[in-house]
Amino acid sequence: MEQWWWYLWFSIISLFGASLGNWIHRWRNPKCNGKLPPGSMGLPLIGETLSFFVTSNSIDIHPFVAQRMKRYGSLFKTSLAGRPVVVSLDPDFNYFVLQQEDKLVELYYMDSLAKLVHQDDMKNIGGDFHKYFRRVILSHFGHEPLKHKLLSQFEDVINHELQDWSKLPQVDLKHQTASMLFNTASKILMSCVPEENLGHDLSDILQGLMTFPVYFPGTAFYKCLKKKEKALKLTSGVLEERMNLYPTDKGDLLEKMVGDMGKEAGLTKQFVSHALFGLLIATIETIAPTITLAAKYLLDNPSALQHLTVINETLMLGNFLPGIFRRTIADIPVNGYTIPKGWVLLIIPAVLHLDPNTYEDPLAFNPWRWKNIERNTMAKKFIPFGGGNRACAGAEFSRVLVAVFLHVWFSKFRLTKIKGGDVARAPLLMFKNVFYVKVSEK
Repeated sequence: MEQWWWYLWFSIISLFGASLGNWIHRWRNPKCNGKLPPGSMGLPLIGETLSFFVTSNSIDIHPFVAQRMKRYGSLFKTSLAGRPVVVSLDPDFNYFVLQQEDKLVELYYMDSLAKLVHQDDMKNIGGDFHKYFRRVILSHFGHEPLKHKLLSQFEDVINHELQDWSKLPQVDLKHQTASMLFNTASKILMSCVPEENLGHDLSDILQGLMTFPVYFPGTAFYKCLKKKEKALKLTSGVLEERMNLYPTDKGDLLEKMVGDMGKEAGLTKQFVSHALFGLLIATIETIAPTITLAAKYLLDNPSALQHLTVINETLMLGNFLPGIFRRTIADIPVNGYTIPKGWVLLIIPAVLHLDPNTYEDPLAFNPWRWKNIERNTMAKKFIPFGGGNRACAGAEFSRVLVAVFLHVWFSKFRLTKIKGGDVARAPLLMFKNVFYVKVSEK
């Protein structure tokens, strides 16, 4: 009897070991109708995620990317948060694939970000509905509203804000800017200024999402989703109130979308509340760090303000998003390799923006460099707002708002650095410590 139990346990352990070995082999050697790009899938389930999230005390290309680029070239495979990923650092292929929306690739978010923006809604923004949504955004944030309405509003708001800051002993520039942007965006989107300013909550939300999507109290991911719930409660409440009062004479983005509910397929209450939340996040998480980084550099290089290319330079150095994510909906052949259907494709703008073959001494703050950069170079190697038909509809809005802030600052106020402002990548650009400044009127 004892010998029988021994054989049973030996068989179970052998079967488990064989199954585990087979699973690990399949993990490290995924199926592909061709040849996969070089690279490593890392540890089962974890992949190479830990290396991807390591903090680097530099604005240079993150070591995770730099090391693999040196070893494998401009195209390599990896695994992040349990997903098979191909990273592309090739500007020509990136340009091509961003033109293939809904043909070869589709919109994709990492699991943590998908839970934030409600990917099931966002991935359905395709075809005619995507054109509708983009048109609505441009009608409220694009060239015409900027020229005839928003430009003067920005100047008034920023002037008033800086006057308030001048009464304080010191200002946390990034968080105070986020609060200003929250109020500004809320007025444009919903014609209201909420009683509770959520700018502080939303200004660091993406950094917290660059983690494993573990929903457990105390984790960064858990805290981020709690902030999301708080913001969605606000946008859902404003939406309900507007629907009860419709029609009004507000003429804002919310009024337009409420009026079109029932006419546009996919324009549901859930979508509208998530869209408002997403637009608030997009405004705060891109413009606040851009203004803060621009201020940091300009305090050391005040003469550079005379050049509008300061904004391009800040966007080039900042690279405020970890990358552009897409999911392949067909096998994609490239340079003798095949990217399988269903894999994630990650394009990393920082690699293009910090390429010394394109930008001389790319880590130096040098707005004058843009005088000699050709337009066709920028089309493929300067993509801070993405590319293709999903390029950010708020790009001009962002540029104008940053430009107006810098104009008001230098024409009417003085900013003096107090302390902080050190930057790092993890893989988002982040400020390791608070950037405190003193604001005073001229």
